[in-house]
Amino acid sequence: MTDIKKSRFGEEQIIGFLRQAEAGLAIKDGCRSGDFSSATFYKWRAKFGGMQVSEAQRLRELDAESAKLERLLAEAHLDMHALKSVWG
Repeated sequence: MTDIKKSRFGEEQIIGFLRQAEAGLAIKDGCRSGDFSSATFYKWRAKFGGMQVSEAQRLRELDAESAKLERLLAEAHLDMHALKSVWG
């Protein structure tokens, strides 16, 4: 399983940074005050732009559910492959 780096910022904080930029705060100033790179800002904007906090939380829940289902599907395929190799 791959380790995904956990952000030190929650969805509420990320959306707050994005809202500050929408309100007119210069992106470089927002990045400096939050101590993150402009690349991180643009990645967040691509993922969370225009979202409300509740929508971002729901997106996180859906991502976790999707990962769980993908894992279950992979296990089912492994089981099928093992059975095929045993039976013929």
